[in-house]
Amino acid sequence: MTDVGAGGGPGGGPLAGRDGEAGAPRDDDRVAGRQAGAPGQDARPVVLALRALGLGDALTGVPALRGLRRSFPGHRLVLAAPAGVGGWLRDLGVVDDVVASSGLEPVPWGHGPDVAVNLHGSGPESHRLLLGLGPGRLVAFASPEAGVDGPAWRRDEHEVDRWLRLVRSVGAECSREDLRLDVGVARRDDEAPVVLHPGAASGSRRWPVDRWAALAAGLVADGRRVVVTGGPQEAAIAGAVVDGLAGDRATSTAGDLDLPGLARLVAGAALVVCGDTGVAHVATAVGTPSVLLFGPTPPRWWGPCIDEDTHVVLWHGDPERPGDPHGDETDPALLAVSTAEVRDAVEALLARVAPARV
Repeated sequence: MTDVGAGGGPGGGPLAGRDGEAGAPRDDDRVAGRQAGAPGQDARPVVLALRALGLGDALTGVPALRGLRRSFPGHRLVLAAPAGVGGWLRDLGVVDDVVASSGLEPVPWGHGPDVAVNLHGSGPESHRLLLGLGPGRLVAFASPEAGVDGPAWRRDEHEVDRWLRLVRSVGAECSREDLRLDVGVARRDDEAPVVLHPGAASGSRRWPVDRWAALAAGLVADGRRVVVTGGPQEAAIAGAVVDGLAGDRATSTAGDLDLPGLARLVAGAALVVCGDTGVAHVATAVGTPSVLLFGPTPPRWWGPCIDEDTHVVLWHGDPERPGDPHGDETDPALLAVSTAEVRDAVEALLARVAPARV
């Protein structure tokens, strides 16, 4: 049996998770994982939480991390995660420190943490990874293969609720409301753009580029300003979306933003349109209205779970037969989402949350 959930099931891939395409860390962000296990830095006992995945995975784990903070107030909360997203959450005060880690690679930890918490997957591999560090206590879902007792893993459960349930089993107080992040953007001004994010870590979750381009052209024709986001590897896709549109009304930032910059852009946007990817979770966390295009994965597992009247999810999949979130070809359920349907949803949501501008 292998780990499932955030690291191996519909929740995301083993390294980039669901969202390696956006907010890629700059080289200087990769040093976020300081030598967290080194002696002499901090005398407090340590809670080490493993969630060594991508942006969306990290954000769905924030409520559980905040629950751990409240449950172990005298401890130092350390997150084992990729340096970019982990360092960002540290800078926002969600955790105290970060040890750089990816997927199921060994965690570079110098000595046994007092408490290890598996927010990564169902086990047994991730359980064994943490047990190998010699923790005083392991908080994890039950895994007979790893010899670990705990709550039972449930496949049909929202990703946020799954990890809330785990940490609540040890007395943590936390809820979906703990998803919220303050990234320092006070309000949206009258010229706030509509942010389009056409990328995704896998082809099955990428809506066709020509549809993104048609959506962008329609928004510009309506007097909206459009900003297209993406990682460096998505510059060609983003460029195709804005090709032929006036540069003062439609621009691409693909490859230009670090993760904090991406979050601030999303927080200041009038609305975000994207697929089932990390930027969707950023929009939820910062309270920006969004239209989300789902394909292989049911929204009941990964869709917005707070401020649900602020987000519109478009999905034509079969709840009993989810697709492959790591597939190479666009999922049929995502292809069934038409440009007209997205345009109508965007117009209706903008009319409700941000009056039309010309």
